[in-house]
Amino acid sequence: MTEPLVIRAARRRYSTVCVLFWLPLGLAIAPQVLLFTERGMTMAAIAGFFAAHSLTAAALELPTGGLSDVLGRRAVLATAGLLNLVALVLVGLGTAPWLLGLGMALVGAGRALSSGPAEAWYVDTVQAHCGPDAELRTGLARGAAATSAALATGTLVGGALPWLLGLGPDLGAQLSAATSGSVLPLSVPMLLGAAVEVVFVLYVLTALREPPRPAATAHDVLRGVPATVLDGLRLGSRDGLVRRVLLSAGAAGGALATVELLTPGRAAALTGTTESGAVLFAALACAGYLCHALGSHLAPLTARLAGGSERAILVSLGGGASGVLLLGATAAFQTVASTVLAAVGYALVYLGLGAAGPSENDLLHRRVASAGRATALSVQSLALQLTAALTGLAIGFLPAGPPRWLLGGAVLLTGAVLWIQRGGPTPPAPSATPEPQAASPALSAADPGPVTGR
Repeated sequence: MTEPLVIRAARRRYSTVCVLFWLPLGLAIAPQVLLFTERGMTMAAIAGFFAAHSLTAAALELPTGGLSDVLGRRAVLATAGLLNLVALVLVGLGTAPWLLGLGMALVGAGRALSSGPAEAWYVDTVQAHCGPDAELRTGLARGAAATSAALATGTLVGGALPWLLGLGPDLGAQLSAATSGSVLPLSVPMLLGAAVEVVFVLYVLTALREPPRPAATAHDVLRGVPATVLDGLRLGSRDGLVRRVLLSAGAAGGALATVELLTPGRAAALTGTTESGAVLFAALACAGYLCHALGSHLAPLTARLAGGSERAILVSLGGGASGVLLLGATAAFQTVASTVLAAVGYALVYLGLGAAGPSENDLLHRRVASAGRATALSVQSLALQLTAALTGLAIGFLPAGPPRWLLGGAVLLTGAVLWIQRGGPTPPAPSATPEPQAASPALSAADPGPVTGR
């Protein structure tokens, strides 16, 4: 049976949204810390900026997820884009610590607002046209792959652009002189990202159409959001399968925190200087995102070969855990062989996490009703962020070398063990079936959407 054009259009639009949202944030990855240093910020201040980001995102995860379920996906996603637009301008042009801290906090707020609406829109659209048993994994995998590809591209461009501006006539120096130092070469990727955010907001408002929702008053929001948040917190307690998905997200957060905290120092030690280490780390980060994209793209095949989503998650998380453990086993050595093995381990981490994500979310969406879908995704994101924060703190108390890596590997391996089969398949929860909906006007066979995406 030919796949409906409406489903293909939904996948394209979802992938396009993922690219447009994450590309600006990818542009900021490489130059961000260097820009803060260029502005005269101490390492303690820079750590405070990142703490403002993480704490804001964690505090707003559940309330903003509930807001999306009450007000609608499009409005909340567009607001996330606007917050990121302001944040990138503040980070790119700000010189005072409070401005930079505010910019990082706004990035955290935008991250919290964006953690569920786009995916919830895609699932809502597909299920509205094909019913609750519609195939979701392919679209989720393409969205995850598009996200990773956007981050990889952004990291490369954001790292190369300031360097390119310093070549030849040194346009970067001319730009700094013309703006009295307000715009540095390291600021340019941030400002380019702000321009992409404008495109993102316009695309969301025009492409992600939703069925009309009842007009929400301030009273509706104040009453509906807390109730939805409480339902989200109860998800794991009343459904064992959802609980395993949430715990797996936390395990992934612990592994990512380990890799992202320890890789820059290891790269600098390998190359001999912090500057060359930063270049190597940018290349590794790009490679990691590409491996994550490849893993996400292969998620449907992995599930077919493994015999289902649960076994695919077990295999994928187990592969990622072996990658972290391989990084730990080679941490005490500086030989060519250990470096090659470490590179293989690094790739395995992102490949495994990329392959596991779409299958985890496929299971999650089949257990959660549409009215609480964005909240469920926010709970999942919150689990990842909190475990990442706790793992990062624990790493600080461990001796340097393999023990720090082994902690992250143990956390991810624990997440994989959760998926060892313990009996027959879990029957679907009754609450997961959404109420019948009229076909969404967002897409139709005559409106296949833009031919864009990853």
